[in-house]
Amino acid sequence: MSRTPIREALIRLQEEGLVEVIPRRGMRVLPLSVNDMEEIYQVITSLEVTAVELAARKGLDRRQMIALEKTLDAMDRALKEEDLETWASADDRFHELLVKGAGNKRLTAMVATMAAQLQRARIMTLRLRPRPEQSNREHRQVFDAIACGDWKGARSIHRSHRLRTSKTLIDLLSYYRLNHL
Repeated sequence: MSRTPIREALIRLQEEGLVEVIPRRGMRVLPLSVNDMEEIYQVITSLEVTAVELAARKGLDRRQMIALEKTLDAMDRALKEEDLETWASADDRFHELLVKGAGNKRLTAMVATMAAQLQRARIMTLRLRPRPEQSNREHRQVFDAIACGDWKGARSIHRSHRLRTSKTLIDLLSYYRLNHL
């Protein structure tokens, strides 16, 4: 493999604030601060809310709705089995399906970038946070609003969900003084 694709990947990671390239020495992964997490959540909340609105306005096809519902069921099962890793994976999948449902490739790519940056914090706080039963209820409410074509309701519920979950994560990071992830 030539150096060009690697250099281009490193430049992109640097632009995304994930690594620092040190000329003639190498690179280092940059820590994420609580402030970084706040900024990332502000961006991902806005992007996902827009995606949910677009998805609800255009309507999702039967296949998309079934995929969302199966993911919701997987989250419920995982909570019953006390399997937080499986729950987190299904949660990620639910959000990914919602965003893809908007049908906007650029929006999907931007959300994927933000979601990747959140992963460190989500992994660190998964067992510290309250059981995500409320998240499951909110996900179902978003699903139901989309199914009914209620884009305003879907948008409002998803925005509240993202704001609540971001506050929970930020509060945990601050409380446990996890200032650099």
